Amino acid sequence: MQVTRSYDALLSKGEDRRLQIVAAAQRILTRNGWRGTTLAQIAQEVGVTPAGLLYHFSSKEQLLNAVLDARDADDHARADPAGDLAEEIRKTACRIEESPELVGTFVVMLVENLMPDAPLHGRLLDRWRLSVDIVAETIRSHQRSGRYREDVDASVRAVEIIAFINGMEISWLLDRTIPLGDVVAEYSRSLDRDLVAVVVE
Repeated sequence: MQVTRSYDALLSKGEDRRLQIVAAAQRILTRNGWRGTTLAQIAQEVGVTPAGLLYHFSSKEQLLNAVLDARDADDHARADPAGDLAEEIRKTACRIEESPELVGTFVVMLVENLMPDAPLHGRLLDRWRLSVDIVAETIRSHQRSGRYREDVDASVRAVEIIAFINGMEISWLLDRTIPLGDVVAEYSRSLDRDLVAVVVE
């Protein structure tokens, strides 16, 4: 039985060819979507035979998961779950602008796996729920410390925040003239104004 190794494992072992395949898959998936992408196309982009690609990734689904691993590793490296929520939201603008190909691939795969019978639906749904849970817990932590208002529903507000970030990814990829940093900064400021508890002296 073949063990699927994560993107982190590939990176730590310096497996350059596998990383080249993942990078090529990101480019082609962003352009063609996963339904319109074949392993043969990716192999040609990298300069290997389809059999050579299958040596590194035994199936298209395994490669798709490796592409998602790359996105997750990038998010993990940039995020600070214990940090200030407004600042973490502002940082997403830089992440989107600095990694448009990675973000574009994720957006395409997300849209194409909305239906329950899609190959990555379960993983993407779990990922979305985890993101909401992390943000909700950050809000609750600030509520416990007295920084945020206690009457805010953390779970509902977390869904709003994740939806905003996903929406901005799609909007900016569609129209890169959008002043992404300004829009995200203004949203984070308005969120702070709405959430921060008023101190009565």
